[in-house]
Amino acid sequence: MRHERVRKLNDISSKPGKYVLYWMQASQRVEENHALELAKGVANDLSLPLIVLFVLYTEYPSANSRSFTFMLEGLLEVSESLRETGIDFLVVEGEPVQSVSSLALEAAVLVTDTGYLRHQINWREALAEKVDCPFFCVESNVVIPVGVTSQKEEYSAATIRPKVHKSLNSFISDFEPVSYRTRSMEPSFGDLPTVDLKSFLQNMRDRNDVPPIRGLKGGTEEATRRLDDFLNEKLDEFPSNRNDPNLDGLSNMSPYLHFAQISPSFIARRVAQSQSPGSEAYLEELVVRRELSMNFAFYNKHYDSFSGLPAWAKKTLDEHRRDSREYLYSLDEFESARTHDEYWNAAQLEMIVTGKMHGYMRMYWGKKILEWSRSPEEALKIAVYLNDRYELDGRDPNGYAGIMWCLGKHDRAWAERKVMGKIRYMNDRGLRRKFDADNYVRKIKKLVHSL
Repeated sequence: MRHERVRKLNDISSKPGKYVLYWMQASQRVEENHALELAKGVANDLSLPLIVLFVLYTEYPSANSRSFTFMLEGLLEVSESLRETGIDFLVVEGEPVQSVSSLALEAAVLVTDTGYLRHQINWREALAEKVDCPFFCVESNVVIPVGVTSQKEEYSAATIRPKVHKSLNSFISDFEPVSYRTRSMEPSFGDLPTVDLKSFLQNMRDRNDVPPIRGLKGGTEEATRRLDDFLNEKLDEFPSNRNDPNLDGLSNMSPYLHFAQISPSFIARRVAQSQSPGSEAYLEELVVRRELSMNFAFYNKHYDSFSGLPAWAKKTLDEHRRDSREYLYSLDEFESARTHDEYWNAAQLEMIVTGKMHGYMRMYWGKKILEWSRSPEEALKIAVYLNDRYELDGRDPNGYAGIMWCLGKHDRAWAERKVMGKIRYMNDRGLRRKFDADNYVRKIKKLVHSL
C-alpha cells in the first residue's frame, strides 16, 4: 500500500496498550480494505491482538430502515469473514466519538478509514483531540487519495481528469494483503452496549419508515456477483446504453460503493483488465466523476447548500429569484409524485420503489425541482431530503455533487432563460429525443402496480 493513503491525525508517537483498534466506519468490508490491512500489520508488529469496532449510530443523518437493512446485511458478512481470520469484531450502539474513545483507552494504536462528509470529518477531528494513542486514517474508498489528486477544490471534470489519469496507474493496484497472526484475548469492554447484528437487523426491517428493497441484498458477496454480471453482460455496450433508462445497462454498483461493501480499486482493476470497448467510459464514471465528488465534499464544506455553488451560478439564480414560476410544488407533492409531469413522477416513483434512480433521470429530476420551487435554497433542501431518504446511495458525496450540478456546480453558463437563469436547462422534449420516455413511464407504472 502506498504511503499516501495513510495520514496520522495526532502527534502521539507510542503508547502501551492491550490491542490495536480499527474503527470501521466508511469501509464496511474485509476484502481489499487498506485500513484493515494497515491495522493487521500494526498488530503484527506490536504482537498485539486486533479488534475491529463498528459503531451503530441510530441517529446517523437521514438513516432509516432501508439504509440500515442494506448496511447490516453487509456487516453480517463482515462479522463472519473476520471471525474466520481470528479477528474480534465488536459492534456497539452509540455516538461514534464517545464509543470509539472509550474503547481506545486500552488501545496501543487506533486506525480508521476515511469518509468525506462533514460529520465524518468532525468525528475524526474530535477523536484526534480525545485519544491518547497514535491515530491513523486510511483512504480506501477512492482509487486515488483525494489529496494526491488535487490540493484544492476542482472546477469540473475537465480540470480533474488529467490529474486522475496522471496517478491512476500508481494506485489502481497498490493493495497488499497482510497475513494476520492470530492472538487470542479475553477483551473486557466495560459498559459498552454491544449489539447482536441479527436482532438489530430484524428490528430495522420492522421499523415503520422507509421499507427495505425487496430482492436487493447488501454485502460484498452480492456486490461481486453483480459486478461479474456487469463485466460479462453489459460493459461492452455501456457507452451506448448508459443513458437509456429503459435498458438495464448500468453496473448498479452505487449502493455497494456508498457503503464501501466493495472496493472501487478492485472494480477499476477488473474493468481495466477486461479490455472491453466500454472500459474507458465506465472508468470515467467510476474514477473521474466519482472522485470529483469526493474532491468537492472534502474541500467545500457547503457541498449541500446554496453557498457551495460557484459564483456565476449564485449570481444568475439570484437575478431570477423573483421570476414567476409556471408550477410550484410543496415537499409533500414532490415526495408523493403529484406533479403535472408524468416523466418526473415516474423518476420519483422509481426512487421510492427501487432505492435508486437512473442517472439520466436524476439530472432531469433535480433540474425540475429547481424550476418548480420557490427558491434555489428550497429546491436544494427538497432534493437533498428526497435523495437522502429514498436512495440507497444517498447521503453521499456523489449524491450531493449530482444535486448541486443541477444548479450549476461542475458546469458552465448556458443560454439565459426564465427562472433557471444561465443554469443548464432540461425539458421533456429532450427526454423523448434521448430515449423512449413514454415507455419509461409505462415501465415504472407496471413496477409500482406489481408491488
